[in-house]
Amino acid sequence: MTSIKIPTPLRAYTGGEATVAVTGATVGEALNDLAARYPEIKAHIFNGDSLRTFVNVFVGDEDVRFLDGLATAIEDGDSLRIIPSIAGGA
Repeated sequence: MTSIKIPTPLRAYTGGEATVAVTGATVGEALNDLAARYPEIKAHIFNGDSLRTFVNVFVGDEDVRFLDGLATAIEDGDSLRIIPSIAGGA
């Protein structure tokens, strides 16, 4: 099974869970499984059917934006990480 590491700011939407086991053959399917289990998180990771601009998803050390995006294939045992970008400063 694939797991997704949930960043601290989004754990309020996963009942405090830091890691969630999900199913799916692609990153998009895994994220949709996460959103199906925890519907309140969907608005924080998706903008319609796309990832939100300031949300990065990694498979291992690879940013999916530089792979096949949400269509990036994953295998059992893969670990995904959601990393929200931090903006601001001068």
